[in-house]
Amino acid sequence: MNRRPLMLGNRPAWPPVVLAPMAGITNVAFRRLCREYGAGLYVSEMVTSRALVERDSETLRMVGFAADESPRSLQLYGVDPGVVRTAVRMVVDEDLADHVDLNFGCPVPKVTRKGGGSALPYKRRLFAAIVQAAVEAADGRVPVTVKMRTGIDDAHQTYLDAGRIAQAAGVTWVSLHGRTAAQMYSGTADWRAIAALKASLDIPVLGNGDIWEAADAVRMMAETGCDGVVVGRGCLGRPWLFGDLAAAFDAASAGVAGAAAPEALRPGLAQVAQVMRRHAELLGEALDDEGRGCRDFRKHVAWYLKGFRVGSQARSALALVSSLAELDEMLGGLDLDQAYPDDVLGAPRGRTTGVRGVSLPDRWLDDPEADGVPVGAELAYSGG
Repeated sequence: MNRRPLMLGNRPAWPPVVLAPMAGITNVAFRRLCREYGAGLYVSEMVTSRALVERDSETLRMVGFAADESPRSLQLYGVDPGVVRTAVRMVVDEDLADHVDLNFGCPVPKVTRKGGGSALPYKRRLFAAIVQAAVEAADGRVPVTVKMRTGIDDAHQTYLDAGRIAQAAGVTWVSLHGRTAAQMYSGTADWRAIAALKASLDIPVLGNGDIWEAADAVRMMAETGCDGVVVGRGCLGRPWLFGDLAAAFDAASAGVAGAAAPEALRPGLAQVAQVMRRHAELLGEALDDEGRGCRDFRKHVAWYLKGFRVGSQARSALALVSSLAELDEMLGGLDLDQAYPDDVLGAPRGRTTGVRGVSLPDRWLDDPEADGVPVGAELAYSGG
């Protein structure tokens, strides 16, 4: 793997791995936990431009970064070019982050029905105005990147036009999830689209979709020619995946003929329990409230325990944990001698959905050149 290093502004991004922003997941606690296993670029939860400009208290908390977190990467959602411009200028002038990633990939109905997320690139002129506003407001002081999907559905593919528009506006790179909004998280990601986008652009292209193991990331780059990878659901309940990724890319970069690929980390349940405890503790510290941190941790329990022999009663109790002492007691009662369940390696994690119709504003598909901002599209809250 002899390539030019992926750069984020004047910073080399090695390994070329980005943690995908995930609502309710990629907060400062989870980012810190992942960084403890391996280097990479760890992006915040989605922050909306309107909420940031209006200095919503929860949004300002969400844009907080750990003192040792560098670079500080913030994902911004916006539909109004003027509001996006003001938000990015605020990020730059107040030194809130070192990198702004623009969200054009969110497929959830409450976003697309307002014309945002993965619905927006269909409106080419509006998309161009938003990206241009962000790049101009950044004024070369922080890099701006774009994350998107292949389109609304198979009949309304947008990624090639959107990639060219983003490149012309001056973004640093584009990331492509190889699914449409209609696919949500179903089926198989289309890596051929990632290859096609890479072939059509001069700026770096990062690939996203179906990276469950480190070997998948190396294979994606080999098959598509992309310059880096974005990892989302594959790390749920497995922050150590970033250690695997760092080792795999270091080995691939060394290019030693015949060298064996690094083996994936397989922590036993005793080690996984320690990671779970660490995660809950970090959440309590980040939220300045142990109970709130434990309640936030509940959503992660099933992901951590995937494949282990843990009874339904114990799983249910862990999913209701309210203090670290309770968590310690419950974890201590598990059969901690279990080895890692190899049958979950390479298996999908997180949300799975079937293909479905995409919620869109009325008559959204009538004119792809219309540049009007949909009414109510600027969300007043952050986090997806």
